[in-house]
Amino acid sequence: MGSTTVSDRPPPAFYAHPGSPLRDLLAILHPPYTAWHLSYVAIGSAFAPEIEWLRLSGTLAAFFLGLGVAAHALDEWNGRPLGTRLPDRVLIALAVAGFGGALLLAGLGTLVVSAWVLAWAIAGTALAAAYALGWPRPLHTDLGFAAAWGAFPVLVGFWSQTESLSGAAVLGALAATALSLAQRKLSTPARYVRRSAPSARVEFAGEHGWGRERLLATWELPLMLLTGTIVLFAGSLLLRHV
Repeated sequence: MGSTTVSDRPPPAFYAHPGSPLRDLLAILHPPYTAWHLSYVAIGSAFAPEIEWLRLSGTLAAFFLGLGVAAHALDEWNGRPLGTRLPDRVLIALAVAGFGGALLLAGLGTLVVSAWVLAWAIAGTALAAAYALGWPRPLHTDLGFAAAWGAFPVLVGFWSQTESLSGAAVLGALAATALSLAQRKLSTPARYVRRSAPSARVEFAGEHGWGRERLLATWELPLMLLTGTIVLFAGSLLLRHV
């Protein structure tokens, strides 16, 4: 019986095609989802009357390092869901560097904004690390994911600009929670079919059945459209402040 090579396996995600070191690094960044959740930071910031662009840049950089790099590297280390070949030591180094860089930026932020920046950063680091490692269990539910990866970035984005919270920011955080729940409801079945059901098929009475690619498109095409929509929406809100 022949063995299955990496190139023969179905991609573990529509945006991930691991196999070489560069592709492995790109895969663990989860580019569409990282862009999606960074957009929440921008949206929260855009709710403020005025934008301090230095604060926004620092907040985006911290979220990219802590969420885009560190949390995703830790998630890959914890079970290899994307099947990359990056050594454990590289993934741990990326996680440490990402979290360390985010906390360093927060430390600098205390000099520009207030000491509360560090408190937000510590909370975010704890949420990201706990989620990536799968504990505590309530955080690893659909609602826990939506609150940590949807509501939290919006609230931090707004607070970083105003050093306060408002009704608009809270409503925006609730909207981000709902959008992140939608993301989760779409990505969970797609992930299962891609990684655990390579020959999935649904048959309909009197009709041609849906094969694996048709099934995946019902979930992944909306995910792609939502990603682009959120990024464009965030960009349009920021342009109002230029």
